[in-house]
Amino acid sequence: MSKHHHRDRSWAPAPPALPSDAQVIDNHTHVASVIPFARAMSHEAVDKGQPPVPVYDVDQLLAQAAAVGVTGIIDCGCELPNLQVAIDMAVSHPNTVHAAIAIHPNEAVRHGHRAAPGPDGLAVTYKPYHDVSFDDAMAEVARLAKAYPEQVVAIGETGMDLFRTGESAAHLQREAFRAHIALAKELNLPMQIHDRDAHAQVIETLLADGAPERTVFHSYSGDTAMAEIAREHGWYLSMSGTCSYKGNNAILQSARIVGLDHVMVETDAPYLTPMPYRGRTNAPYMIPYTLSALADAFDLPIAEVARGTRRTTRTVYGI
Repeated sequence: MSKHHHRDRSWAPAPPALPSDAQVIDNHTHVASVIPFARAMSHEAVDKGQPPVPVYDVDQLLAQAAAVGVTGIIDCGCELPNLQVAIDMAVSHPNTVHAAIAIHPNEAVRHGHRAAPGPDGLAVTYKPYHDVSFDDAMAEVARLAKAYPEQVVAIGETGMDLFRTGESAAHLQREAFRAHIALAKELNLPMQIHDRDAHAQVIETLLADGAPERTVFHSYSGDTAMAEIAREHGWYLSMSGTCSYKGNNAILQSARIVGLDHVMVETDAPYLTPMPYRGRTNAPYMIPYTLSALADAFDLPIAEVARGTRRTTRTVYGI
């Protein structure tokens, strides 16, 4: 237990930089969440008598990413207080940062539902902003998306997560997901899907309601049968560091099934750090490690895969 508690979260070495003609965008990250990790690392280093960690604010994280060819990010705000945080970051860093906003499925079951079934065997933490009803929280997502059309390029992450909340709260998550589907279609925006232990339920809901024209499975975790469905409907798969983990060959096979014109790359930082640095703190500069795993899967040079994901990102988000 102590080993897990004290595991190394320091920055992994930077990967080799991508060629100048193969620069990419991290299409799903949480930089606002990376920064507290970085600050904690810096304090930990000082406590050990080491130099402070040099990267602990947005400008430094973006420069760190740009140095290896990751020249933009879509920052995802998916808790009510973080919606404006992601947008403000985009306002402050035009052309480099864009925002995706939504009420995360695990958040959706908390809003106005203090008596709702909680995560199976996991503690539920409610915060004051959860007193806001889901309808009111969703109205704020819609208001901000309309107020900041240049900054907000996607609705997400939304979907279903039966790992955290179990079947008992599935109906709340499904209704929340449907509200996001409707908003994405109303605003003609792409939608980023969070799907954990809920493949069948997510697909069923998309097919019942009609998926937005540009539907993206963030940190794709499905199997090849699901990828065939995605290909049939023109849905997009966003690949995170998980595609580099042992035992996840189905994720790489899924990328080949939909083809490079329907594949993007992301970090989901500070989580899901790619191999060989799994367990360390993730940040946008780690993208080339994930591209390397994809390049192996496609049997293509990393630069070609990078250019492919960049073209797809431009097609989906217009950036």
